[in-house]
Amino acid sequence: MYIPKYFKIDDEKVIYDFIEKYGFATLFSQHQGEPCATHLPLMLNESENALYGHFARPNEQWKDAENQQVLAVFQGPHCYISPTWYETTKAVPTWNYVSIHLYGKMEIIEDRDVIFNSLNDLVNKYESSDSAYNLNNVDPSYIEAMNKGIVPFKIKITKIDAKAKLSQNHPVERQELIIDNLEKTSNQDNLQVASLMRKNLQK
Repeated sequence: MYIPKYFKIDDEKVIYDFIEKYGFATLFSQHQGEPCATHLPLMLNESENALYGHFARPNEQWKDAENQQVLAVFQGPHCYISPTWYETTKAVPTWNYVSIHLYGKMEIIEDRDVIFNSLNDLVNKYESSDSAYNLNNVDPSYIEAMNKGIVPFKIKITKIDAKAKLSQNHPVERQELIIDNLEKTSNQDNLQVASLMRKNLQK
């Protein structure tokens, strides 16, 4: 990913918090000599510096992805930036966004305990705090049958590219004009980008 110096995210905590919040990723690998992608939730294990997830078994991407250098892309809020918001006519449209690219080697998981724990972590993350659903309470034979339909994997992270393109290359006054215009809309992406821009200005 092309990252000019003023858009680069170096803070590991910021990167990990972003992945925690925007955990639905696109996973790329080579399949039968061509690029292949699957959209799926991935869980970050910071202590292992690894991602956990699973394919549906009929999805053949897993068959040759093991031991490949794969790419997981986590995409955050993004929005159009109009040049009409600037204080000058010497401007062109652009797009603001946040994106994290994680590279690593994929390993297919066979250990039943590791598989259950990774699935349980995923459920616990996305179920509401007052949910009655608990994977531990599901009939073990049903879990075993369902597990036959998935291919769990682990990606050991080898490189991270993190980018927040939030108009940092523009003067502060112009960034404030952009924020003001984004906050006038009801679009959630616009509002989230405005919030990120405001936090960046307050650093």
